[in-house]
Amino acid sequence: MAEQPLQIGVIGGGAAGFFGAIAAATTYPQAQVTLLEAAQRPLAKVRISGGGRCNVTHACFDPALLVQHYPRGGKALRGAFSRFQPKDTVAWFAGYGVKLKTEADGRMFPVTDDSATIVDCLLQAASDAGVNLRPHTPVLAVTRQGERFCLTLRGGEVLTVDRLLLATGSSPQGYAIAQALGHRIEPPVPSLFTFQVTDPRLQDLAGVAVSTASLRLRVAANRPLEQTGPVLITHWGLSGPAVLKLSAWGARLLYDHHYQASLRINWVPQSKPDVLRQHLLAARTQMPRKTIAANCLVPIPRRLWERLVAAADIEPEQRWAELSNQKLNRLLQELTQGDYTVKGKGVFKEEFVTCGGVRLAEIDFKTMQSRRCAGLYLAGEVLDIDGVTGGFNFQSAWTTGWLAGQAIGQ
Repeated sequence: MAEQPLQIGVIGGGAAGFFGAIAAATTYPQAQVTLLEAAQRPLAKVRISGGGRCNVTHACFDPALLVQHYPRGGKALRGAFSRFQPKDTVAWFAGYGVKLKTEADGRMFPVTDDSATIVDCLLQAASDAGVNLRPHTPVLAVTRQGERFCLTLRGGEVLTVDRLLLATGSSPQGYAIAQALGHRIEPPVPSLFTFQVTDPRLQDLAGVAVSTASLRLRVAANRPLEQTGPVLITHWGLSGPAVLKLSAWGARLLYDHHYQASLRINWVPQSKPDVLRQHLLAARTQMPRKTIAANCLVPIPRRLWERLVAAADIEPEQRWAELSNQKLNRLLQELTQGDYTVKGKGVFKEEFVTCGGVRLAEIDFKTMQSRRCAGLYLAGEVLDIDGVTGGFNFQSAWTTGWLAGQAIGQ
């Protein structure tokens, strides 16, 4: 009697699930790989990421540097990235005819600037590899039966598989399945979000962007967190890469303190305070009759300059020659050490990323197999891994999915 082919089930049709299913089907062509996705259309996050362009990965090709972009999971990913990292992602997509390009900030996108290119590539690669894709098929429960897994699907159907890859993202159902199979969950909380700041200095400045600002976030009596980078003023407060990175590194701390914090902003970190002071002092002799508010001397948008000048208690028509040392000091304070109050969090792209998930000590990162349940593999955001914005979350999904797919048929 012919031996039955190995049955591999994959729950979750996102980046990690697809990559894992494709890797499994291509590595073990004799196996039958079934990919189950609850939604009607798989790869939802891939479709909308990067403003519909799909930020596939980041041009950081040294695993030791790459892991520094992960507030949680960096240590565990160090070895994983030595086996599959961004250059491997680039090569993988190139092998399927999809070229990526690198933008000035290191983010990598398809040259088409269209996420459909990535979605179509993954769908085609899965089809070519013989993956049986079943959309609109939620898994209600998973139980262990001997060495196999019984998956209860909607409608009462039961699918039995030899190996199982759980790649359910931050879905509560995925966490419930992991728990039922013996795993502990770090409680999920949002990561990558904007700051709600109500402050007259920022009022009606939505859309004003500063290319480089230094932020220092203090939550209660904890050690401050710092980031430097672009900042965007919004209707509700502050956003931009520097804010999002702070939100990622401070995710648990901010959650624990109900998103109440103080934020100190240096709007001109490229200038040393004493040099900036001399620069402003020089204006008193170089342009004595010009008004301070109308003549911005630092690399920030003029509307923001006007607000900071007003915050320093300088009248709109006051001239440089009339600027007292006391007011000069206040202006310097506003430019380099302005204090703002964070009163809550906004959302960023439907709150794309959470921190929390299956505890990493319970996973063998060489294979992504569970240490708690033989035959169970985990990949992507179901794990307690999250990266900052810039393609890092997709890279951890590609890497963990690929490693799981490579090992799952052994």
